[in-house]
Amino acid sequence: MRDPRLAARLIPGVIFLIFGAAKFLNHGAEVDSFETYGLPSPDAFVYAIGTIEVVGGALLVLGMGTRLVALVLAGDMVGAIVVSGIGEGELISLTLAPALLIAMLYLLMRGAGDRSLDARLGWNGQSRTLAE
Repeated sequence: MRDPRLAARLIPGVIFLIFGAAKFLNHGAEVDSFETYGLPSPDAFVYAIGTIEVVGGALLVLGMGTRLVALVLAGDMVGAIVVSGIGEGELISLTLAPALLIAMLYLLMRGAGDRSLDARLGWNGQSRTLAE
């Protein structure tokens, strides 16, 4: 794999899809977890975070809107680290969430790469000429 941005999109993208889908498939258990965090309206939070992670994960896999998606998912990971990791000592929020945060910061700085919809649509932050 020549461009590490592809792996930085695909691997976290699939992870976000899985964790986001779990918030819908195991909704009751997720709401119970979110209640322990002391957040208002844990039911609404589970749906909101699940939607962010499913949609964001799918967009990462496609490489569409990558920088904006990475920014939103980085915020999601900061929230996970602070609320469930530091606040509750949950191991996954102290291990996987920081790794995903680093990947999102990398994508935020570097963009989606050549093998992405961003590149095909000219959204990769580089100017395009008529000759392209």
